[in-house]
Amino acid sequence: MKPLEAIGLLFALLAATTVLGLLWRARQGRVSRVTGDIVTPADVATTTAFGPAATLLQFSTELCARCPGTRRLLGTVADSRPGVVHVDVDLTHRADLAKRYSILQTPTTLILDGAGRVRARVGGPPNRADISSTLDAIAQNTATRTLTITPGSSHVDR
Repeated sequence: MKPLEAIGLLFALLAATTVLGLLWRARQGRVSRVTGDIVTPADVATTTAFGPAATLLQFSTELCARCPGTRRLLGTVADSRPGVVHVDVDLTHRADLAKRYSILQTPTTLILDGAGRVRARVGGPPNRADISSTLDAIAQNTATRTLTITPGSSHVDR
């Protein structure tokens, strides 16, 4: 291979790697809205009860550098909202849970509604505003489903 061809190939590989890295970085911490299975505390081997409004289910490991900051952020968000609970599950010795929930990186956060159904997923450190807007959407969806109209009146209960 000629030196000029090698340099051209090197620059092409560098450009491809840069593009892939930027795409991966742009997806970090972004909330992906999903509708998934129902998760219970027994499914993730925790004794902490899930929240009646929502649960922020964080998967972390012992050596994760970004997990303590995520733990603090999610704990603060949960403490500021009634009915929301933060649960941290350590996957260090639980490869079965990582496989079951397709956890490829830590931290990964699943946002569950009051029934335990997965409503959103965040890979990497989450953004407070995105978590708050997702919790607002879950609360609004729950409020919309609990609307009842009393027969014989024009009163609407929420």
